[in-house]
Amino acid sequence: MTALREVFSACSFFGLLMAAGSYQLAREVNRRVGREILNPLLFATLFCGGILVLTGTEYAVFYENGGKVLEFFLTPATICLAIPLYKQFELLKKNAAAVLAGCAAGVAAHIAGCVLMLFLFRMEAAEYISLLPKSITTAIGKGLSEELGGYPAITMACIMLTGLFGAVAASPLLRIFGVTDSVSQGLAIGTSSHAAGTSRAVQLGEIQGAASSLAIVVTGLLTVIAAPVFAALVQ
Repeated sequence: MTALREVFSACSFFGLLMAAGSYQLAREVNRRVGREILNPLLFATLFCGGILVLTGTEYAVFYENGGKVLEFFLTPATICLAIPLYKQFELLKKNAAAVLAGCAAGVAAHIAGCVLMLFLFRMEAAEYISLLPKSITTAIGKGLSEELGGYPAITMACIMLTGLFGAVAASPLLRIFGVTDSVSQGLAIGTSSHAAGTSRAVQLGEIQGAASSLAIVVTGLLTVIAAPVFAALVQ
């Protein structure tokens, strides 16, 4: 394991190669098996984390040797979600009221949950604030958490877990609650689990992907407005 750790430290792009390779492997497994629990994002995350733990490689080595390249492309990749949004613009325009109401309801439910945890678990102010941006995209959530006085590292972890849960559980939950409308499905996924969940919405259909992409933007804006207000509860 020590030898592998040394190899990883010496290879400038081992993080990028490992992440990309595990994701492609997961896609192939998912295609053959067809189970939501084998979501490529979840599989790749667990695989990479497992390799780092087994070899005793620090995350900083993974980040510096390729991981930061993935982070660099995070924002452009999120912006690319505007493509299905553009294709379905007229449909979403007709449902503008439903889009706004759905995203507002999602943000309200999310913040209510954070406030409940604040009092139920007697959380510290910084911990509570770190949770407020957990359902929006990393590009916005990290900066918002830092600005409000939270822990960006905790926020990043919560955003990742929220997105992975949405990507894995979106389809089963939609079936359980009988949500069949394409726009509603996309809004539910995008509002609750940002870009990671949207990757699943795109697989469900073009309309779902477009609605989820729009929900990321609207939810992000609403959270940026609402989070400082509710952060003031502990300040």
